[in-house]
Order: sequence, then structure tokens, then C-alpha cells
Amino acid sequence: METQVVKWGNGQGIRIPRLVMNELGIRVNDTLIMEIEDGKIILRRKTFRHRSLEERAAAYGGKLGPYTEYDWGEPEGREVL
Repeated sequence: METQVVKWGNGQGIRIPRLVMNELGIRVNDTLIMEIEDGKIILRRKTFRHRSLEERAAAYGGKLGPYTEYDWGEPEGREVL
């Protein structure tokens, strides 16, 4: 099967036939990983897995963020109910 490298904006693109996409389960806007091995271009579909809250916190040293309370002082004006 042949395909063609085409100009796409300031870069280049490769057209992937629908039959190939269907066979591999690739959809428009999927992310692919491109590697070069022995002078060949290899495309692999990137597998995406949502991380749990614990995994996300572990990536930041066990903290979810630099969130601390800030004292804005006593309520004033229409803030007072």
C-alpha cells in the first residue's frame, strides 16, 4: 500500500487510508508515538490512562498543590451579612 507525504501548513503530513485506520483502531485526533528504527518510521498509538488522585498527588511529592488559606482580614462593606 502506498501513501504520500503532502504539505500541511508549514510542515508535512502523511495520509493514512481509512482501511488502515479501521484495522488498527486509530481515529482522527488520536495521539501516535513516532519512532525511527533501522531507517524505518514506526507509528504506535499512544495508550492513555487516567491517573488516580493518589497518582497525581504522588507526582507532586504527595501534595495536590500549594494551597494554603489566606487571611483577607475582617469582612467589610456588603460582605457583612
